[in-house]
Parts: sequence; C-alpha cells; structure tokens
Amino acid sequence: MSHRTGTDNFYATLPPFRRFADIADMAAYAPVPDDWTILITDVRGSTAAIEAGRYKDVNMVGAASITAVLNVSGSIEIPFVFGGDGATLVVPSGLVDAATRALLDLQAASDSLFGLTLRVGAIPVLDLRRRGADIRLRKYELSPGNHLAMISGGGAELADTLLKQSDADNPYVLEAGVSVATPDLTGLSCRWEPLVPQNGHMMTLMVLPIAEDAPAESMVLGEILDGLAAILGHGLEDSAPANRFSMRFRWPPRDLGLEARATRGTRPRWRHMADLLLESFLQSLCERFDWRMGSYNAPVYRSELRSNTDFRKFDGLFRSVLDVSEAEADAIEAYLEAGYAEHRLIYGVHRADRALMTCLVFNLDRSEHVHFIDGANGGFALAATGFKRRKAHRDSQGRAPDLPSPESEPPQ
Repeated sequence: MSHRTGTDNFYATLPPFRRFADIADMAAYAPVPDDWTILITDVRGSTAAIEAGRYKDVNMVGAASITAVLNVSGSIEIPFVFGGDGATLVVPSGLVDAATRALLDLQAASDSLFGLTLRVGAIPVLDLRRRGADIRLRKYELSPGNHLAMISGGGAELADTLLKQSDADNPYVLEAGVSVATPDLTGLSCRWEPLVPQNGHMMTLMVLPIAEDAPAESMVLGEILDGLAAILGHGLEDSAPANRFSMRFRWPPRDLGLEARATRGTRPRWRHMADLLLESFLQSLCERFDWRMGSYNAPVYRSELRSNTDFRKFDGLFRSVLDVSEAEADAIEAYLEAGYAEHRLIYGVHRADRALMTCLVFNLDRSEHVHFIDGANGGFALAATGFKRRKAHRDSQGRAPDLPSPESEPPQ
C-alpha cells in the first residue's frame, strides 16, 4: 500500500497545454521534486523477438508496464511515456514501493504471459541531478481527463543508459524475488487491426535536438517541428496513423488471446476468454452498425480514440509515427540527415507498411482511455538502432559520418 507525501500531487496540479508545438517551450517545463523516482522498463532481446515477428508481444509488455503501475496508483496521477519495447514512468516517493512491486510482479510473470524477459530499473531523480541531468515535466492534454507527459532535461535518456549498463552489481537494476503476486493489467487491450497507411508508409521517428542550453533547445526543436510540417504541407495531426480510414475492427480480434493471457489474473482461463469473446463480439456489432451498448458508443469512442493516441511525444527526444507517402518519407529522411550533418540533431527512422495500436481503457463513462502507437515490424526499437549508431559516432568523433541507413528501408 502506498502512503501519501507532500509532493504526490505535483503532476496532477501542473496546468495542461493543448497546442502540441508548445513542447518546444523549454522554460515552461517544471522540475520534478527531488524525492521522486524514474521507473523504467525494457524488453531484453527485443531485436530477436522482432526478427521472429513478435513485435506486438513486445509492445504489449511495454504497455503492460504502464498499466501495472497505473492500477496501483489510486488517485495519484502518474506521468508516463510508452517507448515501444518498454516504458518510462516518474513516480512520487509515496508510491514508489507499490509501483516497484507492481513492475517486479510483471517481470516475474512476463515470461509466462508473453514469452519475453523484462528488465526493470529504478533511478532516483536526485541521482540523475547529481550526474548532471534533470527531469522536468509538462502535461499535454489529449482530451479532457487524458494526458501525456512531456519530459525535458536529459534525465530520461540518462535513466535508460543507466538501466542498460552491464555491470553485474548495477544498483539501479531490480530483480523479482521468489514470492510475487499476479500483476493487475486490467484495462490493457489490443483489439484493433494493425493500422494501414493511407499514403503508403508508417514512418517512425526519433529525433534528439542538439543544443547547449534550454533556449537553444527550444529553437532547434521548434525548427524540427516546423521543418516536418513544411515537408508534409500540414500539421502533424493530419498525418496521424489512427484515422477514420485506417481503423478496422474484426471479430474475433487476432490478438484477443494475448489480451486474455495478460488480463486474466486469477480467473479461470476458459471463463475469462469466453467473457472477452462475448464482449468483443458486442463491440464488433457496435462498430459495424454504429450502435451504442451501455457505456460503449461506437462513433463517439472512435472519435475519442483518434484524439487520444500518443503518435507524437517528447521525452528529451521527439518521437512520432506518421502516415506518409514515399516521397514525404524520403524528404523527411533527407531533412534529418542534413540536420545531423550540421550537428543540430541526432535521429533514427524506420518505415513499415502498418502501425500497431495497444490500448489502455479504464472508464468509458468518463472517456478515460489512451492508445499507444508504434510502427510495425520494429518501429521505435529499430529506429533506435540507427539513432544509437549516430549518437555513438557523434560522441566519439564529434562529427556526422556518412553512414548507410538500413533502418530506413521499407519492408520487403
């Protein structure tokens, strides 16, 4: 059980902003209290899982990390970022024990639920500050009551680096004990078909602005957003992967078995699967005929869903999945490569013929649901390959090399 502390409501009381371009206003980010902790998860061997065609499973583990913590947070509002093959959460001291236990329960169950191994880390915010990084937050409002955390200060990237250090006695890596509970993953869902692009490609982007201080970072990030919009000829929202053309619902959902394993808890397997089959069948009728049943109103839900996706976000890196044409994808990559050569940014990209959507649905009566988007066939995990290669070369050489970009190749 968590216990309240004086800083628990820090994130809840942050004023939300509604214009996405305002992520570039670094002066508006608020410093996280020193007694908060970053919890971070990562799927070990995600590359091998991707090569085996199991990226939906990888996405489910990443989303499950967020679900498990939110389900023990009670009334405390928790900032989180979905990263494809993991997640980042920032939690107050009064919740850190309960949230850590929830993630360790998930870690212990991950092999049986998903056939994947989960790495879990906990890094105190104060430790990050002592290492020269910071954690500052803003709250982006997707729709009333649904928010995404935006993070600046370099702390999220440093936390990821610390988690993946190979030292056997890494103090930030946590391992589950022998006595664990079944993780509560209520709300985790994956019923929609992969999103088919209107324009030919789902392009996953990871872009790090290079700047010496916060004002310069604001300028570079703003220029990146403007540059992408200029290439597309419209705002990023008009290239969102989830739209009225790309969303399809089939019955039975192809990944319903995955949802059933994740959310069964201690219920009998057959009964839980039967309930999900019935529930999803009724949902399919609502979607087909635009019906309303109980709290599920199909046209309203689809509209809310399109608003409540995380297809663009910022955690020190600008991350996005965009529905683009081949010409637009080529132009975006050329634009980013030019910025890399000018030492203004580091980037990674990946193209796919689909995007994946994993859902957290908590209360339809209050329209509380958030939907995580990632490119298929590797998405953020494979975009990170090129990003890390470019970053490593910049760190060692101090200049941009001429590198091949295999992550940019469309799937065969």
